[in-house]
Formats: sequence, structure tokens, C-alpha cells
Amino acid sequence: MPLRAKVATQVSRTAAALSRAAGRGDGSVIGGWIGLKIDPDLLEHLAAGRAIALVSGTNGKTTTTRLTAAALGVLGPVATNSFGANMPSGHTSALAKAGSTPYAVLEVDEHYLPQVIEETRPRVIALLNLSRDQLDRAKEVAMIAQLWRTTLAKHPEIMIVANSDDPMIVWAAGNSPTVTWFSAGQRWQDDSWVCPECGSTIERQDGQWWCTGCPLRRPQPQWVVEDDGVLDPSGAWHLVRLQLPGRVNLGNAATALAVAAAFGIRPLQAVPTLSSVASVAGRYAQVDRDGRNIRLLLAKNPASWLEAFDMADNAPTLLSINSRDPDGLDTSWLFDVDFSPLRGRQILITGERAYDLAVRLEVNDVPFRHVQTFGEAIASVPPGRLEVIANYTAFQDIRAELDRVN
Repeated sequence: MPLRAKVATQVSRTAAALSRAAGRGDGSVIGGWIGLKIDPDLLEHLAAGRAIALVSGTNGKTTTTRLTAAALGVLGPVATNSFGANMPSGHTSALAKAGSTPYAVLEVDEHYLPQVIEETRPRVIALLNLSRDQLDRAKEVAMIAQLWRTTLAKHPEIMIVANSDDPMIVWAAGNSPTVTWFSAGQRWQDDSWVCPECGSTIERQDGQWWCTGCPLRRPQPQWVVEDDGVLDPSGAWHLVRLQLPGRVNLGNAATALAVAAAFGIRPLQAVPTLSSVASVAGRYAQVDRDGRNIRLLLAKNPASWLEAFDMADNAPTLLSINSRDPDGLDTSWLFDVDFSPLRGRQILITGERAYDLAVRLEVNDVPFRHVQTFGEAIASVPPGRLEVIANYTAFQDIRAELDRVN
């Protein structure tokens, strides 16, 4: 690397280490931010010479990135932004911290994908899903799909691994010559009833979907979640044992296996590595406190709340909602979520916008109790499992109360 880039890399590592030592965070943003101030081309320099996979979508990015990094680990050391810092400063910090590695797997925010493609020149990109998120500041779903479609058309050399069950993803990848399709299901469908190509209605039946006004339809997937395993392109079925809950994580595992295959890794090599992932930046972590086994689930938008209800056991459940900048300030999306699956459980609510959540639960006839603190929540439930479902900053607040579990 040029001397300037070498200096910027060293300063980035030092800043990140100081941040961790001072207890100000994991350093996954500040290190990259300072490094890029010194050398604006630092990410490009750090990416050079590595075989890189990018993972993007509205939900599941962090978990899929972690699973993919585990799978690629059979080939050698892998750099990755495992704590979810998914903008260029986070990518820069992760690569600087890792030093010289032959491989990298990077989670990428949907809006930054075009920029990161240009700066890292990836071998593979995994496209997971697109749905509404942070309504007060994020682009509309169709706008992101158009941005991706335009960008990917300029890079025919990149192999795409894409979700065949999401019409927005299929359309976004439609101009790419090399696409491997995976099927993980699509529980949340409310953002893909209108065809992004012609505006006609999308019809669905028996796992298939098609546009009623143009040729856009679900492609045949090569990787398919079936029962508690994954079918590969040869038709072989592989049992996937995960420590992570929910069928959605089997879909994330299928994505990881498809990306690994693009690097020449056979499923028999990759599958055993997936079971090593127990939690992801605190997500799915289980902590014992005062006789309660507390499990943390992150849910930040309607689609992810729907999946969280599927993951959570039928046990006392704490719901926590904030509306700080990382969450988005608009909580109207709560009315897009059906909370009726929570009926019959002991429900506690907390967070800065607990009253918004209270109104929503009243509409769904879900009884609840408002608690002021996390400690009060623990004291309010009997010994045993306590499920915690929270949006981003509420999740981080609770994680801090539990000493920033990973």
C-alpha cells in the first residue's frame, strides 16, 4: 500500500483499540472514520488483493455475514465486520484490524452497496430481501431495488447469490448474467404485491409467485431450505444444525452455503462450521440472571418483528421500543405488525416509546404490563425463560445492562 494508506491503517487500528480500552464501544466505526479522514481511498487499498463477499438486504445481514465468514474460514483467515458496522467506516475498520487476510465477508447497508462495490470489487454479492425500514429516513423499497438493478448491471463480472422468493430481489438481480438463486421463504410480503417492472399485481400460490402483467416470475432456486436442512444444486440434502433459533436462520444458512460454494467450498466442508455461531453481536445471546434465562432478539422493522415472534418461545416476553436516530423517529410501522401471536403470554413493555407500543397491543387485544426498568421486568416474571424483543437502541440498552454480551 502507499505510505499514506499504511499510516492511515495504523492510526485506524490504534483509534479502535483506544475506543475499546476506554469502554466507549468496540471501535468498529471510529477507527475506520479516522482512517478515511487520513486517506479517503483507504477502503479500496485495504480491499485490494482479497477475495471479498458482500452481504446486503433489509434483514438478516449481520447473521448471514457471520455464518458466511464461518463457512469461508475453512479456506483461511477471513476479515469481517462481525459487530454490524455496515457502512464504509465499519468496513475500513474491520479490514484494518484484520491485517492481511486472503478473504473478507462484509455486511453492507442497502444504501451504500453501490459505493462499496466500487471500492472493494467483490467476487460475490448476496442479496437477501428488501422491505420497509426506518420510514422517516430510508428510501422506498422500490427505489433501493432500482438502485441495485442499475448498479449490478454495470458489474457483470460479479457473481450474485439472490433470494428467489422476494420479487424485489429477483428484479434487482435481473440484469446480472451470473445468478445463483436460493429459496428461504418470504413470511413478510406486504412490500412486494406490486410488480417493480410493470406495476401489475403479484400473485402467489404454493410457494410460487408471478406478475400478472409481464414475464417476471419466481426463478427456480438451486439452494432450498427443506425441513431442518438445505438441498444443494446437485439435489443432495444436508442436515444443518444451528445454535440460532427460527426457520429464518436456516434461510440465512442456505445463503451462506451458496456463497461458500462460489468460493469452491463444498457443502460437506461448510455445513459443520455453521454450528459454531451461537450469537451475533448479542443477538440470540442467552444470559442467566437472578434465576431467569434471558434471550435477546433484535427486531427493527415489521418483517423482523414477524420473524422474532416465530423465534421466541411461548414464555414471558419483554418488548422494548425506542425512537432514537438509529431506530428511525417514526414508530407508525408498529401498526404494520400483527401482535396477535403474543396472546396468551405474559407480556411486559418498556422503552421510550412504550406508550405507542401499548396502543398497538390494545388494538390486537394483547394484555400487557408497563415496566420502567429492565430490572423491574426481571423481577416481574417467574424463574425460567424471559424472551426479550427490542429494536436497535433499546436492544443495545438492554445488552449494556447485561454487560454487553456478545
